[in-house]
Amino acid sequence: MATCFRLRSCLALHLPRTPPSRVLRPRADYPVARIRGYARGPAGLSSALLRTDCFVGGSWLSAAATFPVHDPASGAELGLVADCGVPEARAAVRAAYEAFCSWRGVSAKERSSLLRKWYDLMIQNKDDLAKIITAESGKPLKEAQGEILYSANFLEWFSEEARRVYGDIIYTPAKEKRALVLKQPLGVAAVITPWNFPSAMITRKVGAALAAGCTVVVKPAEDTPFSALALAALADQAGIPPGVYNVIPCSQKKAKEVGEALCTDPLVSKISFTGSTATGKVLLHHAANSVKRVSMELGGHAPFIVFDSANVDQAVAGAMASKFRNSGQTCVCSNRFLVQRGIHDSFVKKFAEAIKTNLHVGNGFEERTTQGPLINEKAVEKVEKHVSDAVSKGATVVTGGKRHQVGKNFFEPTLLSNVTRDMLCSQEETFGPVAPVIKFDTEEEAVAIANVADVGLAGYFYSQDPAQIWRVAERLEVGMVGVNDGLISSVECPFGGVKQSGLGREGSKYGIDEYLELKYVCFGGL
Repeated sequence: MATCFRLRSCLALHLPRTPPSRVLRPRADYPVARIRGYARGPAGLSSALLRTDCFVGGSWLSAAATFPVHDPASGAELGLVADCGVPEARAAVRAAYEAFCSWRGVSAKERSSLLRKWYDLMIQNKDDLAKIITAESGKPLKEAQGEILYSANFLEWFSEEARRVYGDIIYTPAKEKRALVLKQPLGVAAVITPWNFPSAMITRKVGAALAAGCTVVVKPAEDTPFSALALAALADQAGIPPGVYNVIPCSQKKAKEVGEALCTDPLVSKISFTGSTATGKVLLHHAANSVKRVSMELGGHAPFIVFDSANVDQAVAGAMASKFRNSGQTCVCSNRFLVQRGIHDSFVKKFAEAIKTNLHVGNGFEERTTQGPLINEKAVEKVEKHVSDAVSKGATVVTGGKRHQVGKNFFEPTLLSNVTRDMLCSQEETFGPVAPVIKFDTEEEAVAIANVADVGLAGYFYSQDPAQIWRVAERLEVGMVGVNDGLISSVECPFGGVKQSGLGREGSKYGIDEYLELKYVCFGGL
């Protein structure tokens, strides 16, 4: 672990340096991306926040190569971004390590104040930040605005938690001894984030890390690097010291080698990743060789159970919120709708009506839009595959079921009935706007279907029976349960899963513990 390096050499590093001229080149003019016009959208984004270079050691630096970022709605190229590789990753880790040697000694009050300034700047620039999210991810602008507030709130929350890191005093049987328990920052944290929440997934991790006294290297998803770089611009304005927050974007081609470099670098003490279970397993393997601390928020396959006692109208409203947010591209989206026989037909009818009435597919910059594009062609193909498989095995398309005429990355909000457990949509996370409904008879049957998955991130159910609510909430094998509620995420509450949905928790008072280690001090001779 990097701990051995910290003990030896936080005051003076004795490691070979890579000549900066061979890796990163400073850009004094702070160039920004040139934005092409959007189809039915704004002609440009904030030039002050839209950065194309990586951010390392407090400087904007170019790389030897670049990669294009595209608007998933129109296919237009948004800009060319620095394509960082292994040398750039190692340079960023070194910058973060050197910064950690001083950042760990900054008072909790001062760290709190800096995080609060960063939060204030996010709020001041919330509209521009939201437009960047919509441009690079396709998310409807109203949802993007909501994400920015959610994202900023993590910085506010952890600015407050920074001052609440407490230790313990333990009285031992020996009168001449006292035992102390200290909480100390781990060191450099490598943060690898997804495209579906390109701002909030960063601040949820980075806010906790910086509050604890750690420094970070962020590798954003190749589809959405601009949000991470915009956060870097604001962090710099807020006075976050050089090297404390670093961003190294890279193309899909280099993602594997950069991820491995971050997970195996001896100066990195912590890996925090949000993404697929398959990728998480690869990163865990790399991190295991040096026994690094890890946090993993991986895939989900959330059940949404509606019991006969449920209020059907409330259940439909919850289903709409849980399923179709970000066009079904969230890890806590309901993926399997289990509806008890007594209210099945009523639920399906009302669910279909709500979909047809309330959901509008289009470019995320259009005011009427509630459903933007999927992130890329591969995502659309997976949705098509799940629908086709279900229909071939007997499912009925109640509404939707095909690509939308707006563009190649758009798919109609889809409701399937007569779904069975052998269909792909029942077995795999779709990550798209498809709601498959499975009919069940008993509570035991519903819980068994819900728990058969090897993942367990979130689960939802609707019931008006108090005894049933307690039973099912305790029996569902998930890390988060929504009871009569389809939206459960909150900065104050712990986010994470069980089984193959991950390790650790983010947000809440527990989130900062992921970046702290305990030290026991025995004080004798008293």
